[in-house]
Amino acid sequence: ALRSLGAYNNVIAIESLMDDIAHDIGVAPLDFRLQHLTDQRSRDVLERIEVETREAREVPLPEGAGWGLGFARYKGTGGYCAVMVCLEVDGDVRVTHAFAVADVGEAVSPDGVKNQVEGGMLQSISWTLKEAVKVNGSSTTSESWTDYPILKFSEVPRVSVELVERPGAFPLGAGEVSQGPAGAAVCNAVRAALGIRVRNLPITRGAIIAEAIA
Repeated sequence: ALRSLGAYNNVIAIESLMDDIAHDIGVAPLDFRLQHLTDQRSRDVLERIEVETREAREVPLPEGAGWGLGFARYKGTGGYCAVMVCLEVDGDVRVTHAFAVADVGEAVSPDGVKNQVEGGMLQSISWTLKEAVKVNGSSTTSESWTDYPILKFSEVPRVSVELVERPGAFPLGAGEVSQGPAGAAVCNAVRAALGIRVRNLPITRGAIIAEAIA
């Protein structure tokens, strides 16, 4: 069980479907989104994330590794954010790199916005790979932080956050702009790495095995 913002779950579902459709018709996930988006600000963050990650994506990946993309406009009215992550799967999933590009209108405090986007990404990665309240029968067994899995400092990936500058534009706010896209990027990267879609969160070793034998 996970208590969270609705946008996190909704964006993962939508962006996972977008990725599956792109793979089924043989189109790169980023290109597929650009082919169907007319909103220029949406296109701007996607085109920028492609540029920001290009050098990293040119490095050959080992078996069991993959890149994933997630994109959303927060609640359909707030800031725009695109996230790309690289991860490795060796039983457990480990995100090695996380990139984000956000458009929140005019950023009153650019450093604060970057910190907000970065924090949202890391929390989302933790949700997607680790966090769950465990239930045994009619009661919970997660009674303290000792019993609750969460991303450790040693598991935090290298992070890069860039903003699309909009001087004079109406400030949209940063809020939880990166949480949905980051979770979706992780789910899509796991699919790219393993060739299977894991539909239950968190994406633990057990969840991967269950999906593989389903």
